[in-house]
Amino acid sequence: MISLKEICRGLPLNPLPENRGRRKGIPHAPVRTPNLTAQEKKLALRNALRYFPPDIQKKLVLEFAEELRLYGHIYMYRFFPDIEMRAYPIEDYPCKTKSAAAIMLMIMNNLDPSVAQFPQELVTYGGNGQVFSNWAQFWLAMQYLSEMTEEQTLVMYSGHPLGLFPSHRYAPRLVITNGMVIPNYSSRDEYEKLFALGVTMYGQMTAGSYCYIGPQGIVHGTVLTVLNAGRRYLKAEDLSGKVFVTSGLGGMSGAQAKAAVIAGCVGIIAEVDEAALMKRYKQGWLMEISNDLDHCIARLRDARKNKIALSLGYHGNVVDLWERLAYELDTTGELLADLGSDQTSCHNPFSGGYYPVQLGFEEAKQLLSTNPGKFRTLVQESLRRHVAAINRLTDKGMFFWDYGNAFLLEAQRAGADVEKKGANKTEFKYPSYVQHIMGDIFSLGFGPFRWVCTSGDPQDLATTDSIAMSVLEDSIRQGVSTSVKQQYHDNIRWIREAGRHSLAPVVLSRDHHDVSGTDSPYRETSNIYDGSAFCADMAVQNFVGDAFRGATWVALHNGGGVGWGEVINGGFGLVLDGSTEAEERAKMMLSWDVSNGVARRCWSGNGYAYETICQAMKDNAALKVTLPQKVVDENILEQALK
Repeated sequence: MISLKEICRGLPLNPLPENRGRRKGIPHAPVRTPNLTAQEKKLALRNALRYFPPDIQKKLVLEFAEELRLYGHIYMYRFFPDIEMRAYPIEDYPCKTKSAAAIMLMIMNNLDPSVAQFPQELVTYGGNGQVFSNWAQFWLAMQYLSEMTEEQTLVMYSGHPLGLFPSHRYAPRLVITNGMVIPNYSSRDEYEKLFALGVTMYGQMTAGSYCYIGPQGIVHGTVLTVLNAGRRYLKAEDLSGKVFVTSGLGGMSGAQAKAAVIAGCVGIIAEVDEAALMKRYKQGWLMEISNDLDHCIARLRDARKNKIALSLGYHGNVVDLWERLAYELDTTGELLADLGSDQTSCHNPFSGGYYPVQLGFEEAKQLLSTNPGKFRTLVQESLRRHVAAINRLTDKGMFFWDYGNAFLLEAQRAGADVEKKGANKTEFKYPSYVQHIMGDIFSLGFGPFRWVCTSGDPQDLATTDSIAMSVLEDSIRQGVSTSVKQQYHDNIRWIREAGRHSLAPVVLSRDHHDVSGTDSPYRETSNIYDGSAFCADMAVQNFVGDAFRGATWVALHNGGGVGWGEVINGGFGLVLDGSTEAEERAKMMLSWDVSNGVARRCWSGNGYAYETICQAMKDNAALKVTLPQKVVDENILEQALK
């Protein structure tokens, strides 16, 4: 095992580390099929060899060519570091600044095998959310961060460390862009080719910006979603005995089991990958597991009848689960599911994000690499069956929503019955959770921010939790609107329950999924109805504005939870070290970060956002926002167009 100090010395070239290839016993990314020409393969090799001096290129080129042939990408397995990859306490990192140490901590947390989906391929979550494109980039980035001063900024181009550049102490220490491909060339097929060439990268929302903290990062938002789904669809504050059926226990989706129990309901979550299922079970996120549908149905009935909060992981395809629930309805008349959703990585359906029901998991993985066209056909057939079973249950009173993973979008493309007659193209038969739940919460100025305790000391985390709760409780006492008060109470509940459910301390940052970080017409901005849902000004302004208002690092991504080419994300990381300067940065930056999104949502016509931004302007005389004038008489529009 090597040390953190050795990690920071740069690429290990003398001597070269042993090439052990893919390690056994850990999950690996599906084989990619970029379909490179002979010339493009040469270009991919040439691009990879740029990181190494000529005297070792001859030795490396053969193994890089083998990786490209076998896996469709050059990961540089030889340089997979022989270190216990995890988030070490911030004081352990050999850096010149706390900001750099925090970034290094976050990078290593993203690649921790207990966090990362495919750690050797540098994939954190979502099937293809990369931290870096290859291991040479990891070594260089860590070296730059260890050397960086408060007068420098590290610039990252889609995983590639462009270098350290002179800057000033108030500038971000790190600026990241991922996947900034010219729009006309931002297709999925083009991405596979560009990624194989090593020139761009899909960073998901938080993998390539080093902000990911495992399923913990989304338990908060998932709890809020389930609670508010109960209020909206079931008219219920108490979800005891209510059944929530969904799928996915990988990265982000792994939060669903814990969130169901915190919300007090019965959660049945399907997962085809046994490794992902067992990881969540061993971590305590899942209470029970089974590969027997008969057992699952019996357990569901018992927990439902006795109002037991339960998370049950079904090892199998979710389509089988939905079809079994439809069968139970048809044969017994009993509707066993109250709420339903899906969190497979359906933004990436033909490269391992969604597995067809017609095949077992291993058989499907094999077909994916040998016959991707056939795999695609089976996926689309499976999506049609998936939706048909859901439709059968919703016809009898179950409520289903899209969880922002492009499930309904891909189902529509597959020809499934999800059309909503007379709707615009961002709407389907079922709402996205943003349209019906989180959208209004965003418009009130709330987003699922998270804090990560960089000391790794649970007592320090408990202290920050206590401070956060006291601030929320003080705000309630000072008087807020009913809708805002509900959100404060939900957040207080979340903080209290997080401690009780052993959500361990990890690291510090936030998701791009919030009030103003993301322009995504099928998710974060799906409730924007003025025609601007496909415009990305907000996310780009978020990135730029955070940069000059004090963020420690900023990131701008093409692609996020709904897939490459479907979304632009602007994100940040902010180190709070207790200093007066950090306090000023937080006040200035967070105020902008929230107000930017609320103002945009107000301008689009959202009533909650209008009230929220007006209140913000009363509180801060320096804030002046353009407010929309309503068209009072809709008849004048009709008359004008006659």
